[in-house]
Amino acid sequence: MTTWKHCLLCGIAGTVASMPALMAQEPVQPGNSSGTPIVLTLRRTVELALQNSKDIQLARIQTRVADQSADLTRSEFKPNLYAGSGAGYSYGIPETPGGRAPSVFNVTYTEQVFNEPLRGLAKEQQEQAKAQRILLEETRSTVMLRVATAYLELVKVHHALDLLRKEKESAEKIVEVTQQRQGEGFELPVEVTKAQLTRAQVVQRILQLEGRQDELEVFLRNQLGLAPEQPIEVTPEELPGAAEQQGATLIAMASESNPSLAFAQSDVRAKEFRLIGEKRGKLPTLELVSVYSLLAKYNNYQVYFNKFQYNNFNAGVNVQFPIFSSKTRASIALAEANLDAARLNLVSTRNQVSAGVRQKSRKVQEADAAKEVARLELQLAQQDVGVLQSQFGEGKANLRDVERARLEENEKWMAYLDANFLRQQAQLELLRTAGQLDKVLQ
Repeated sequence: MTTWKHCLLCGIAGTVASMPALMAQEPVQPGNSSGTPIVLTLRRTVELALQNSKDIQLARIQTRVADQSADLTRSEFKPNLYAGSGAGYSYGIPETPGGRAPSVFNVTYTEQVFNEPLRGLAKEQQEQAKAQRILLEETRSTVMLRVATAYLELVKVHHALDLLRKEKESAEKIVEVTQQRQGEGFELPVEVTKAQLTRAQVVQRILQLEGRQDELEVFLRNQLGLAPEQPIEVTPEELPGAAEQQGATLIAMASESNPSLAFAQSDVRAKEFRLIGEKRGKLPTLELVSVYSLLAKYNNYQVYFNKFQYNNFNAGVNVQFPIFSSKTRASIALAEANLDAARLNLVSTRNQVSAGVRQKSRKVQEADAAKEVARLELQLAQQDVGVLQSQFGEGKANLRDVERARLEENEKWMAYLDANFLRQQAQLELLRTAGQLDKVLQ
């Protein structure tokens, strides 16, 4: 903790002298259940999360499902060959429930050539598959934000625990000195109670932070694919890069890279494809068809038909001209309504993203100001400790005054750590809204 204090007084806030050596260490591979702790940097944490997050794995599966759904519809416009049998006993005219003649063996070929409603559906599903890949990127961004925030908070908690344990030592010294002075008749019992209360409050905060540390470590183990009892060590570091651009620049970046906006734009294109296809439903449809059938005499073909032959082949086109279709009109109306809703959602999303960038930019500026105030308050507290230590060496101040000043310094350190973490958190959220988080953390 001395290094942190020295860096702050030198005006290099948030930097640690030993950080390069720690970052240079080779991290232990995930899944190591031994007692050797895994040393994590921010980039390594994000890298492991992207490899092992269950949310990302699920999003990848959903992307595959969307791709296969689009392929399923497109397959209607490709050759489709089926073989089967319709063999069965017939009494009277030979026929099957499907309208085809019963056959010992048959082969059917179909291929859509011109079917605009079906083609519009296929294009819509292709665009939806692209949108699903956008959602995959958004899931990656969400995972990166969560693990990066948890990592930075864990760094803060580690430092806070170090400070509180030193604060506990100072509080215990104050209790001892106050009890001694009470025994000598120089202090009232209420002063002892106040000192004991301060010590109890410090112990309570230590327990709370230890609980939060355990929660963060469990979360990171789950996200990173580590063993349940894998010890974790984190290295203190600032975010690699900054979101210092002007608001207009960030809004332009968000317009190009924000996943929510890209998804809304893709949804509009998908609905446009569907509407175009439904409007073209008034045009004829054309399908290539071909059927081969191997017939049998026991179905009485020679009784009901003038000529019987075993092998039969038919090939041609199936053309339909829509004269009046209530379904087509209803489909067009539905597609138009869906497109209107998608366009309104796009406008709303664009406005939300723009407002979100402005709001988060202000939060970063406010967090910067709060961090600077906390830094100056800490620097002032450190200077007060230095003055009291000099006075103590000269016999002009007692030990209790020095320890109380150290308690105050530790409190200012805690406030500074909180302010620094809130600034990092605001910066991460701004980068995510602007669609730049992956460029900073990867």
